[in-house]
This record gives sequence, C-alpha cells and structure tokens, in this order.
Amino acid sequence: MAEQKVAPLKAVQVEALAVMKIIKHCSQTFPTTATGSLVGMDVNNVLQVTNTFPFPTVELPSDSSHHDSNASSNFAAAAPRTKANVSYQTEMIKAFREVNVDANNVGWYTSANMGNFVNANTIENQFFYQKEMNERTVALVHDVSRSSQGSLSLRAFRLSPAFMTQYKEGKFTTESLQKSNLSYKDILVELPLTIHNSHLLSSFLHQLPSKPLTDELAMPINLSGLKKDPNLPQHPLYPNLDSLDLSIDPFLEKTCDLMLDSIETHHTELNNHQYYQRQLAREQVKITAWQTKRKAENAARVAAKQAPLPEDEWTRLFKLPLEPSRLEGMLNSRQVEQYARQVDGFSASVTGKMFAVKGNLLPGDSQ
Repeated sequence: MAEQKVAPLKAVQVEALAVMKIIKHCSQTFPTTATGSLVGMDVNNVLQVTNTFPFPTVELPSDSSHHDSNASSNFAAAAPRTKANVSYQTEMIKAFREVNVDANNVGWYTSANMGNFVNANTIENQFFYQKEMNERTVALVHDVSRSSQGSLSLRAFRLSPAFMTQYKEGKFTTESLQKSNLSYKDILVELPLTIHNSHLLSSFLHQLPSKPLTDELAMPINLSGLKKDPNLPQHPLYPNLDSLDLSIDPFLEKTCDLMLDSIETHHTELNNHQYYQRQLAREQVKITAWQTKRKAENAARVAAKQAPLPEDEWTRLFKLPLEPSRLEGMLNSRQVEQYARQVDGFSASVTGKMFAVKGNLLPGDSQ
C-alpha cells in the first residue's frame, strides 16, 4: 500500500488570548530573549494555536565570569531544546489534557529585537521540533521593538524541506550546496498568519465605549455638526489620523546600523573562505609537485628493473585544510535580507506620505 502524502501547512491561526500571552511574556523579559511553547491543533492544513506557556528562565551563576551581556539571552534562546524544558513541556501538556484543553504541541515562540532572529539558536530550535517525519510545527517570532510603536509584528516560520535534508546531513560545503542547489533564500518558509477572535469578543470590542469628553464643547459650524451627538464617544476601533504622521520611523536608523554590522560579518566570513581557498591551493601545488617527482623516480626505478614506490603516500605526508561550514554565512545573508526588507517597509510608508504632501513641502514645484 502506497504511503499517503501529507499536505503541507497553508496558514497559521493564532487565538487572541495566545497573542496577548506572547506579547506579555516577551515584553516583560525584554531585552532578554523570551521563549515558550505553543499548543493547538491542525485543522484542514491550518495550524490553529489556541494557547501558550513560557519556558522557565535559567538563573545564571553569580560568578563574574558569567556576567556576559549575551549569556542570559543565549541560555534563554536555547531553552526550547534543553532536556529540563522538554520534560516541563510534557508535564504541562498532560495538565492541559486533564482540564480538556488542546494538548497538542504545535511549535514554539521567541522574541526578537529589530528583526534579529535569523541565527543558529532559531535554526536549531526549529529543527528540534521539526525533525520528526511530518512534524507540523511552526516558530512564531514576536518583534518587541517593532510592536512597541503600535504595529504588531508576529510572524510564523518553518524550515524548508531542502534545508531540513541538508541540516540532517550536517554538510554545508561548497560542493554539497552546489549539488542541492540550496541558497540562503531556502532556509526559512514564512506562513501567512491571522489572529482569530470569537464573534462575541469582536462585538464587545466594537461596542466598548471610550472616555466621555470633559472639555467644553465648541459650537457646531454647519448643519452636519448639529446632527452629530458630541456626547456620544467613539469606539476604540474608529479610524484615527495617527497613521498620517510624517515623521521618519525611529527604527530606520537603527535597522540600517544593524544591517551594516551584518554586512561586515558577511565580509569576515568571505575572507575566511578565501583564506581556506589559498591554503588549499598551496597544499595542492605541493601535492602535484610531489606526485610529479614520485612518477619520475618510479620511471627511473622501472628502467633499472626495480620495484616502483607507491604513489599514494601523499595522503600521509600532506594534510589538506578542512573547509569551514558555509551555514553561518548563509544565516548571515538571510539576516541581511531581513534587514533590507525592514528598511524597505519603513521607508515605503514615509515615501508615500512625502509624495502626497510634496506640493506643500516644495511650493515651487507645485502645479
């Protein structure tokens, strides 16, 4: 009987309660990385996340040698795949099952700062969840810095099948990457994400009144003003004019700085690979010279009716340098692409607003 293929995930749907838990946890631990587990179910190839719970924090020793600024973040980022947290996650899912709550693990979540989440910890964590056959799990990334400006940043990612196969083999050499045709664009696959509210909660949000006016009311200037009741407050979901602000996004400059740092890291990785190529070329020249000399010696020994010497002794005499892994370079390239997309998103909205008010900013060019 042929094995039935499982259709890939199409989208991710997160309940509003789970989103609020993720936002609260990530905001409380910022700037330290926050991680947690996701529970839910798969319905018609749509992964529904209905609840979350955070992983316990790791207390670092009080020694001065452990007071590195990035040590706590590194420990927290690696929390999803530690043995203690795996056992903790299993116990929590058992408790959810006892109270008749969705008890299927569907992935994990992590916090990010300025979109800086494409790193080895993220890849290893997602690989840990996704390494089983047809394991339908996702990684939710919540950008705390971006969300602090009123625009929620919550994205869902999975590792691509091609990258999963390459990561299992553990070979990220130039030859293996050329054979698999794998590039940095094939590392992560983003899934569309929607936030789900019950109809009762949506109706409540639309009817939730704001604070009544306390200032003195102005006289209406036209007939339409008489028809509008000023004492009737507008609900919170009423459109506002804050989105028309012409100020430059404050995170644009910081994102550009982070992108420049990633580009410098990329050049460092490139220089390391070029150094490996130079070392390899030197050793190959030495091996070629030795083989030529050995062939000449064997030709002379054959002419003298002597036994020829073995020509494979170069494997013991010369040691070829090991090629460094290209994984770090691929992750850094993917991070540079992420920063470039953020800069494009930051500048696109401001550019559109500036173009709309160009006539007011440059009166001489208005027609």
